[in-house]
Amino acid sequence: MPPGEWNDGAYLIDPERVRPSVSFLKVPEPKAVKNRLHIDLKVGGRDKPQEIRWPRVTETVERLVKAGATVIRQDVVDGTPDHVVMADPEGNEFCVV
Repeated sequence: MPPGEWNDGAYLIDPERVRPSVSFLKVPEPKAVKNRLHIDLKVGGRDKPQEIRWPRVTETVERLVKAGATVIRQDVVDGTPDHVVMADPEGNEFCVV
């Protein structure tokens, strides 16, 4: 599947759906740290049931923590865990979705 666009960003998808997709999003709040690009690692599959999706997210978070990333917070939407905001060792934020 080719890259796509929508009003507030764009995304890239692995045509074979093996690797995570990457979204590039515009956000309303000003940036407080040095990175100007917010990356979402879409590993869970929002089209999947929560019992399949969330373990994929948490497994990826665990791997990234072992590689040096830091968990900033876990965001919950309507009482359900949705994504994890993380930072790389230099403080650049990204989300695991």
